[in-house]
Amino acid sequence: MSADFIARLLGMIVFAVLGAFGGNGLATANEYPKATVTFYIVAVGLVGALFGLVLTPYFTTRPMRSLRNQFGKLSAETLFAGLVGLVSGLLVAALLAFPLSLLPEPFGSILPFVGVVVFVYFGISIFVMRQTDFGNIMGMLSSRREEGGQSGNWANSTRTILLDTSVIIDGRVADIAKTGFLPGTLLIPRFVLNELQYIADSPDSLRRQRGRRGMEVLAELQKAQSVVVRISDIDVDGVREVDDKLVILARQLKCPILTNDYNLNRIAELQGVPILNINELANAVKSVVLPGEVMSINVIQEGKEAGQGVGYMDDGTMVVVENGNKYLHQEIHATVTKVLQTAAGRMIFARPDKD
Repeated sequence: MSADFIARLLGMIVFAVLGAFGGNGLATANEYPKATVTFYIVAVGLVGALFGLVLTPYFTTRPMRSLRNQFGKLSAETLFAGLVGLVSGLLVAALLAFPLSLLPEPFGSILPFVGVVVFVYFGISIFVMRQTDFGNIMGMLSSRREEGGQSGNWANSTRTILLDTSVIIDGRVADIAKTGFLPGTLLIPRFVLNELQYIADSPDSLRRQRGRRGMEVLAELQKAQSVVVRISDIDVDGVREVDDKLVILARQLKCPILTNDYNLNRIAELQGVPILNINELANAVKSVVLPGEVMSINVIQEGKEAGQGVGYMDDGTMVVVENGNKYLHQEIHATVTKVLQTAAGRMIFARPDKD
């Protein structure tokens, strides 16, 4: 049986009894005959039973369920911060209750209660608004105790990083996180996971493969010992688009978004949200070569222009070799002649040393 059904039954019984007592009192007060008293008891009791049967869930189970859903949307950090703020506000209000009670009436009776309401409100509000800062402080103090009291700033190691769907599907985040270059907690909201599941269930085979790859990347991240991954039910009300939810959530939590989505990157930057872009990281860590340097390159195909050969460095940078078509499927030494930075990445032009 559902909670609503049980509440309706209990409400029907309770309000039927109350209605019967009320009808008896009303008939007795008016000194009606016994038959009329019985009629009043039955009639008002039935009205009370109907009232309890229909309306009891609306002031018992329904408000509790709504409150539970609202709490379910909050993260564990927010709930903990609110609890600490509640306790702190009650402590401050308790300390001020006795001095306030010594004031002349009516202030001595009213102000202690007003103090409880005010300090509890401000305690919860302050701790929830600054939950990230308090978490960083606690993490820093914990890290210092574990290191034997050595000095150091460990605030960055306790930060939260929001993950976008695109970066999960991309897959490189797992390798980057394992290296330790992403300190902190990788937070994946439930709506991102739902979008990933929607892609994995897509009728399009390519999208379905990408979604399933994202699921595998998540499983790999959760198994990694050096990575902290947390899936949260936290959500943003009144917003449907996943990118908009991520930006709003990042502003609320004061944390960056890890993505390789160009559009999300631009929207977040316009709203002052920090972005960690994997594509920019990949370009930043590519090997730096200068004109005149000699490199070893394997020519694997012909280029677009006549006589050109194309090879690739270990980091994926394309190398265009002049007169390289004569050395297809050979590894040669080539001298760098020019380095060109394009929107798609870095391109290197070289000339074979044998020419």
